[in-house]
Amino acid sequence: MLDAEGVDIHGEGARIRARGPIALVEMPGGVRAWAVGEAATLRALLADPRVSKDARRHWGALARGEVSEEWPLFLWVSVRNMFTAYGAEHRRLRSLTASAFTARRTAALRPEIERITADLLDALPNPADLRAHYAYPVPIEVICRLFGVPDDLRAGIKETVDVVFDSAATPEVAVANAQRMYGLFEELVAHKRERPGDDLTSSLIAARDEDDGALTEPELIDTLRLFLTAGHETTVNLLDHAITALLTHPDQLRRVRAGDLTWSDVVEETLRWQAPVPYLPLRYATEDIAIDGVTIPRGDAILAAYAAANRDHALHGDTADVFEPGRPHQQHHSFGHGVHHCIGAPLARLEAAIALPALFDRFPDLELAVSPAELARLRTFLSNGHTAIPARY
Repeated sequence: MLDAEGVDIHGEGARIRARGPIALVEMPGGVRAWAVGEAATLRALLADPRVSKDARRHWGALARGEVSEEWPLFLWVSVRNMFTAYGAEHRRLRSLTASAFTARRTAALRPEIERITADLLDALPNPADLRAHYAYPVPIEVICRLFGVPDDLRAGIKETVDVVFDSAATPEVAVANAQRMYGLFEELVAHKRERPGDDLTSSLIAARDEDDGALTEPELIDTLRLFLTAGHETTVNLLDHAITALLTHPDQLRRVRAGDLTWSDVVEETLRWQAPVPYLPLRYATEDIAIDGVTIPRGDAILAAYAAANRDHALHGDTADVFEPGRPHQQHHSFGHGVHHCIGAPLARLEAAIALPALFDRFPDLELAVSPAELARLRTFLSNGHTAIPARY
């Protein structure tokens, strides 16, 4: 059974890999899935047309009534957006937002991200919690400005997103949180219909209201939920672990400052070494899939074990568990692969490429205010970060 509190994510990942390319595991609530922790197998399955993300069409346990809305992770599989779409439906939904995340449009956000990071650094207390005061607000501010989220809705959305990533939440908390979350996003849509602006929420509303076939109202709400959830959680944890990695590996920080390593090297190695989302629910076999003598039956769930696959020794050798920026093979799966590769990956990389050098250039004497062993991890297997990063400069 997977540890719902994620106490030992990487030890658990090693145990999954030791069982072979795929391993049957039990998630919270007694729901079973095939965990894929071998890099080559995961990469193949993520691009396999026999693997769907549409639970309503292809998950046998859901069709049989074995999974209900009281399951703590139900929101992950019940939403109607490109995250859970398959085939033509996925292409339709992804096309509505793809143009907003092109390399050119993303690069155009650089000045705004630079202003956000500069303002946060100007206000950084000493000592500071670098997660609460920096790693968290940078991507929150970026994504909220991109989608035109008014100030009075931001705190509530942040709180509901935190519960979505809490794999140890009780069924009662999960159901109540889902209801609150949908209420907040309905408020956002109502607000932007009355006060449209130059933002992605307004663009999606226009697509919905001007063309009934482009987007249903539930798809509109769930698409916004997807971007404002995934649009910051991954980047928060990326910044969190990049900062703590450099503060606990001063030799690597010296190499960056000397120009022997690039900030891109740091970002990609952080994504590999500490997958921001260790496990991503769920995918489903649309037909029997045979792998190394084991068959995933049609309708069974598949769990992408990103953290395990990113440390696969078959790909990264004996140093797979070591933070080693600039390693020869930087391949990782933290943004997925195939048609569901994260559409916001360029934005996350840009935010990190700006926020990290800005922090370390501004405060060259930055150091942890506690021992590394005192850094407490989030108690969930869905999000890989720290509860706080006490530091001083």
